[in-house]
Amino acid sequence: MSESSTSEPRTSDRPRIGWIGLGLMGGPMCGHVLDAGFDVTVWARRPESSAPLAAKGATVAGGIAELAARSDIVCTIVSMPSDVEQVVLGADGVLANLPAGGVVVDLTTSEPSLAVRIAEAAAAVGKASVDAPVSGGDTGAKAGTLSVMVGGEDDAVTRVRPVLDTFAGTLVHQGGPGAGQHTKMANQILVAGSMIATCEALVYAAAAGLDPERVLQTVTKGAGSSSALINLGPKAIAGDYAPGFFVEHFIKDLGIVLAESRRMGIVLPGATLADQLYRSLAQHEVGGISGGRLGTQALITVLAGLAGREWPPA
Repeated sequence: MSESSTSEPRTSDRPRIGWIGLGLMGGPMCGHVLDAGFDVTVWARRPESSAPLAAKGATVAGGIAELAARSDIVCTIVSMPSDVEQVVLGADGVLANLPAGGVVVDLTTSEPSLAVRIAEAAAAVGKASVDAPVSGGDTGAKAGTLSVMVGGEDDAVTRVRPVLDTFAGTLVHQGGPGAGQHTKMANQILVAGSMIATCEALVYAAAAGLDPERVLQTVTKGAGSSSALINLGPKAIAGDYAPGFFVEHFIKDLGIVLAESRRMGIVLPGATLADQLYRSLAQHEVGGISGGRLGTQALITVLAGLAGREWPPA
């Protein structure tokens, strides 16, 4: 689809926003952009995902090309690097249809090398890109308090920052293209370690005859506390494995971490262990649901099993 046949005239000095991806994270994040008064056009693979945003005033596009052509900034938050590549670099994708001077902002946790490739492709056609993965889960997305890790050229980051600020609690420009994704990988290494520690501590407490809920009252105030312990510990204790972040997506992230570590010639035994444990979880069902579709706190079922114990404890 050509720019000249689809681009609509500007009616405001504010950038027009296109948003692709309206899942657990993307839906609430886009809602904050709408609430801030931006003109937003949305598209999602599942049309029903667009309904809540349409009710708040968003325009629903018939496809990616249409959305890109009527936008100045397009934000994407999809599942896998392959999805990012198709949506952004495909023949009917964002870059092929975004007006000259436009910016694509990929909020997906994806491959640093892909972020660099997108930046190069964008620059070659007079456009720009920013990689800006986020952390904070669905709770942070709903509250507008996400940590946003940004990579890209200074001018592009400056242009998109007012949009990112609508759902960010913390936003740091880490460096050039790919730097945001590398920072997210460091974050995921921390998350992996915290989740293993949280689950092991709870299994240990239960085996020692302690009340895990009472243990949490103390340890969440001590040096061993973490976001995982505070936010997901109670869910793990209760056997609530509803996803704030899907196991299958975390496995994807850990795969990127380990691929990048091999490329850099470093060894990450903790991340390697987490990858093995989560892959084990994904191969089983918990409560009739595939482990890959559960929240990351479901790891406790694997660690309790290794300890020969039932979870939740009776």
